[in-house]
Amino acid sequence: MLVVVSRLSTSARRWALLCASSCALAICLARLGVPSAPLFAALVCAIAIALAGRSPGDIPRPAQYAAQGVLGAYIGTLMQAHTVAALGTRWPAALLIGLATLLLSVAAGALLGLHRDTDSITGSLALVAGGASGLVAIARELGGDETTVAVVQYLRVILVTVSLPVVAALYPHVAGASSALTSGPGRPWWFDLGFTAACVVAGVVLGRLSHLPAGGLLGPLLISATASLTGIATGATVPWILVAAGYLVIGWQAGVGFTREALRSLARLLPWATILVIAIGAGCAALGFALSAMTGVPLLDGYLATTPGGIYAVLAVAASSNVDITFIVAAQLIRVMAMLFLAPAAARGFQRWRGTHRSANAANITV
Repeated sequence: MLVVVSRLSTSARRWALLCASSCALAICLARLGVPSAPLFAALVCAIAIALAGRSPGDIPRPAQYAAQGVLGAYIGTLMQAHTVAALGTRWPAALLIGLATLLLSVAAGALLGLHRDTDSITGSLALVAGGASGLVAIARELGGDETTVAVVQYLRVILVTVSLPVVAALYPHVAGASSALTSGPGRPWWFDLGFTAACVVAGVVLGRLSHLPAGGLLGPLLISATASLTGIATGATVPWILVAAGYLVIGWQAGVGFTREALRSLARLLPWATILVIAIGAGCAALGFALSAMTGVPLLDGYLATTPGGIYAVLAVAASSNVDITFIVAAQLIRVMAMLFLAPAAARGFQRWRGTHRSANAANITV
């Protein structure tokens, strides 16, 4: 009995240390403007504690599903009818460019998967250009190494965020401020809380019944986006405290099982990943030129609409430039949604193909 109590006490102390350090670092990173600061802080703290041999253990599955659901509901609220309508007749071009970005990401991911320290599934998920936090949340479910996915995804986000203002300044454009985005009516906190709970519960059930890949994330996202686009929940959002908690859980999930060997593998992998991230950025810039030619929008608008991540940096640059910010946000949302829905389906399809291929090889060897 005393042994059990002692073990529980040790686990509780480790969880308290992880929570306190993650929250403190998240506050510091948020003040520095780091995107998705709670997730990044939780990942860093969990890795540090795991490497020190003080990991509190795995994240309970219900907590993982709750975090995925909250994140899915939050992403869904970004899909506002007036924002999507800004695409007008240009939506086929935006969708085509979004799919081209996915193919570019998958090709780069396949190259990353050739590295001896990773695999094809992990490489593809790590370099998908959009929905970083969502992909980290579902990486394990899709058969990837969530820690590698998290680190490389945040490498992508940081490189895009840092380089975006510099690259954007090189594009010819007229100086001036863009028109601000409009938003729906604000909702009371109890409505937002009820909306979030309904999206998470109904979305998880939908995901399981429909066998949707990564249903814990995509089910709530579908419910939330549908409610926002149809006007049922216009102006509703997910309380920031729940979003932050969801980010913390996802970061911990990716970091608590980290090992020294994994650290050495990542150190060998990151130079190659950095080169591929830069290549994706260059490819997306070229797609921005294509989007401009297809839709007639200025070159800077096309570039900002196709940057592979860094949505908050995109908004900051767009707000200080004379660009169509609503079009840019709508095109970015199309890209993120395409990544989140098609990447899991592609990963699941690849897993099935690999399993069938291995079975066939085994049968041939037996024969």
